Amino acid sequence: MLVANNIVEVIQLMLAPGLMISACGLLLLGVNNKYSLVVNRIRLLNDEKRKILEQSGKSETALADNVRLESISIQLEKLVHRVKLVKRAVQNYTIAVALFILTSILIGMSYVFEIKNIHYFITIIFLTGMLLVLAGALFAAYETKKGYEIITLEVEAE
Repeated sequence: MLVANNIVEVIQLMLAPGLMISACGLLLLGVNNKYSLVVNRIRLLNDEKRKILEQSGKSETALADNVRLESISIQLEKLVHRVKLVKRAVQNYTIAVALFILTSILIGMSYVFEIKNIHYFITIIFLTGMLLVLAGALFAAYETKKGYEIITLEVEAE
């Protein structure tokens, strides 16, 4: 049976992974917002491309339209790459959340069932979650860099 001090200690130990779950939730919120914006931009560019191609079927395609189509194609290719980076960030953050939840559960179970020598395993799971958060942040940062490159293309095309 757990005494009051042990219960407080268990709760304190379980809070660290809980804080990381909350932090990952905020990161996921931001990355999902980026995902929505990138997908929306892809749809808008595809729409514009479709309209230009419809107009070119009715008359000769102007040089400006050809330049714009080329710019759209390059941007779409880069945007698809951005979506993949965002997806990887989301996957890393989501798996990290699962590992932090598992960490909290194992901490609680180790005290309730008095499991000895599980703290190494719990630490490894927690650290793996932290590495996944780092990987997600790196994917998100790289995606931001790619986003800047796409904006540069858009500005140069005009």
